[in-house]
Amino acid sequence: MPDLHPELARARFLPSVSFNAALARPVRRLSARMRPPKAPEDVRIEERTAPGPEGAPPVRLRLYRPRGLDGRAPALLWIHGGGFLIGSPVQDEAGSAAFARELGITVVSVGYRLAPQHPAPAALEDVYAALSWVCEHAEELGVDPERVAIGGASAGGGLTAALALACHDRGGPTPVFQLLVYPMLDDRTALRTDIGARDVRVWTPASNRYAWSAYLGREPGGGDVSPYAAPARRQDLSGLPPAWIGVGDVDLFHDEDLAYAERLRAAGVDCAVTIVQGAFHGFDAAFRGTALAHEFHRTQERALRAALFPGKKD
Repeated sequence: MPDLHPELARARFLPSVSFNAALARPVRRLSARMRPPKAPEDVRIEERTAPGPEGAPPVRLRLYRPRGLDGRAPALLWIHGGGFLIGSPVQDEAGSAAFARELGITVVSVGYRLAPQHPAPAALEDVYAALSWVCEHAEELGVDPERVAIGGASAGGGLTAALALACHDRGGPTPVFQLLVYPMLDDRTALRTDIGARDVRVWTPASNRYAWSAYLGREPGGGDVSPYAAPARRQDLSGLPPAWIGVGDVDLFHDEDLAYAERLRAAGVDCAVTIVQGAFHGFDAAFRGTALAHEFHRTQERALRAALFPGKKD
């Protein structure tokens, strides 16, 4: 196994567990029942719904806004991770509230439909409906529609990249920035045979293959996979909003993420990259209290602040 960062050394003792259909079902039920932590006193949290795509149920939203924030302010549409299989906005409550508080913005976290019950493009259509609703109700929400960023982690990062593509191709909405936290971008990674479970932590090759199969509704790696499902399949990346990509060098998605960053830059899209040495997938959630995780979050804050408050210094 590659060397881990000293603050993450205990991850060597984490069991190597891979998702499959039998494991995903109970974990999905548990994640759906996850209770939020105690609400911070300085951030108002509100549950809302947005109309879903045609023929689909409403989209659940969880809004975070600093108390005392007056007038229109920027917003971040946040998309949670979970391999397209599990998760909810509550799992990222601490980070969403921190972004709202520290940046002085509204964060809208989306609860989208999950695979395999709802394969692609259900999740993308849900997050697109959520972003459209935020922009259409900007005045009511106290949001500046000209300063809306999109972001997410893992599968949520992949959905963020896909959402940027959909917005570009459909003529709007127009996010000003995409924050891609170790994004899940390329189904073809599931076909790699040079990476074993001992080479990575938390998200294994077997989990990746099952997740992509569930999300696509068929085996990954075929020739007809839509870039709206796997954004790395997109040939032309020009015209997309500026991006930030952060990933560890012991993350299964390391190579696909760096390749996507290079392709964005080659297409004329500004893309900053942060590589965390010795960090595995989801390290900042598994070891939230470490200085390494705190600095990773601060790096994301700095990227968002520069995009949402251009010209404003820290």
